[in-house]
Amino acid sequence: MDSISLDIHSAVQAAIILAIAGLVLSVWIGIRSIRKAHKLRFFRMRRDRMVRGWRLLAFAGVLGVLAILLYQYAEPVVYSFFPPTPTATSTPTITLTPTITLTPTITLTPTITLTPSVTDTPTVTPTPQIPFDVEAQFESTVTPNPEAVFSDLVFSQGIDESTYLPINANTIFQNPVGHLYALFSYDGMVNGSQWTALWYRAGELVHFESEPWDGGSGGFGYTDWNPEPYEWLPGEYEVQIYNGLIFKVSGRFTVEGEAPSPPPSVTPTRTGTPTRTPTPTRTPTPTRTRTPAPTGEPTPSRTPTFGPSPTSLPPTATRTRIVFPSPTATYTRGPTATPLTPTPTKTHWPTAIPTTLTPTITRHPTPTPTP
Repeated sequence: MDSISLDIHSAVQAAIILAIAGLVLSVWIGIRSIRKAHKLRFFRMRRDRMVRGWRLLAFAGVLGVLAILLYQYAEPVVYSFFPPTPTATSTPTITLTPTITLTPTITLTPTITLTPSVTDTPTVTPTPQIPFDVEAQFESTVTPNPEAVFSDLVFSQGIDESTYLPINANTIFQNPVGHLYALFSYDGMVNGSQWTALWYRAGELVHFESEPWDGGSGGFGYTDWNPEPYEWLPGEYEVQIYNGLIFKVSGRFTVEGEAPSPPPSVTPTRTGTPTRTPTPTRTPTPTRTRTPAPTGEPTPSRTPTFGPSPTSLPPTATRTRIVFPSPTATYTRGPTATPLTPTPTKTHWPTAIPTTLTPTITRHPTPTPTP
């Protein structure tokens, strides 16, 4: 029976040691799996790795409970079926052996610990928020799921639409950048809820998209931007993802190199308003001026003086008519006036201008004696 007792005790002790070893190994592998899960970019892979780690931790807990039960109840239960026979045991005599006491020869001098004079106080990082002008464009009325999760963003210049794997993934891009994608995996989304992606350059919003969600509860997605080549200015960019008004995840990338020059802008040339061609004006015909008769002198009469005989009358003053040449109408031509044929103007008989001669009027002519 002594051999059976020793075998039972050894078996119980071995089982306890194995349980403890399995507990330690499960805890170590589980914690390592959870830590690696936080470094994965895609949500599903990260979730699977974390579930595996927690399962190992739960198994470690079971092994711990099993080790406790083996330690406290295993041997009594076995001995209830196989009672041990008491045997005489010899008590060993302990002989004390004198030990050598070491005397320290060198005493270490305490060193001075430097106390920092300035303590850096960590600054509070504000939670990103959607600008009001973007929020005003929301269309959805469906309440988003606050428990929805997004993986870290992966930036690439292309995407394989069959596998949703990035092409030329990087965090530093050289100009010209072209079409850029920000890929992510997601879980817990609700169709119809509003989601928003904001693209910032040096804190300035340069692009955004906001619309009702239609990608299902879980899977892979992306947000993209394909501006004109000259809009990819060098600097640091940030992409933020929101579910409703709840900030979920953000990522950063850098653009290096000068952007291409924008194409020259064409300025429209203003066409002058056509000017009206002035209508040719007619030069007025000069007005005939009547010369007044001399003051204080008799105006010659058109009626001749009657006498006994015309031949016996002394010579009378005759009126001399001065004829002025008829003025010809002239026309002033404009810059594009069509030449016109002048219409002849009717010329009236000019008014006679009295001469300054003083006529001799014989009131009673003397008759000439007849021989």
